[in-house]
Amino acid sequence: MGSELKDYLRLKEEEWEDMCIRCGGCCGAFDDPCEHLCKDGNGKYYCDIYLHRFGRRRTVSGEVFDCVPVKKILDRHWKNDFLCAYKQYRPFPWFKLK
Repeated sequence: MGSELKDYLRLKEEEWEDMCIRCGGCCGAFDDPCEHLCKDGNGKYYCDIYLHRFGRRRTVSGEVFDCVPVKKILDRHWKNDFLCAYKQYRPFPWFKLK
C-alpha cells in the first residue's frame, strides 16, 4: 500500500473517531456498562483499554459480550441511541458508509 493511501486512510479513520461525542451509549452507559467504560471530569465517557478493546468483555453486572467496531452495530438499538453522533450521521438503514 502506498504512503499516500495510508495517509488518506489514517485521516479518514481520525475523522470517523472525531465524530464520536463520547456519550457512552454504545458501551452501555445508560444500561449495563462495559467494565472498562470510564467517565472523565467533563462527563464524557472513554474506554480504559481503548486500543485493545475488541474481543470478549464483561459488563459491570457480569454479562459477557463481544466488543466490536461501532460501524458493525449501527443497525442495532441501544438505550438512548438517538444521542449517538454516528447514528445521526447514518440515520437510515439504506444509507451506506463509504
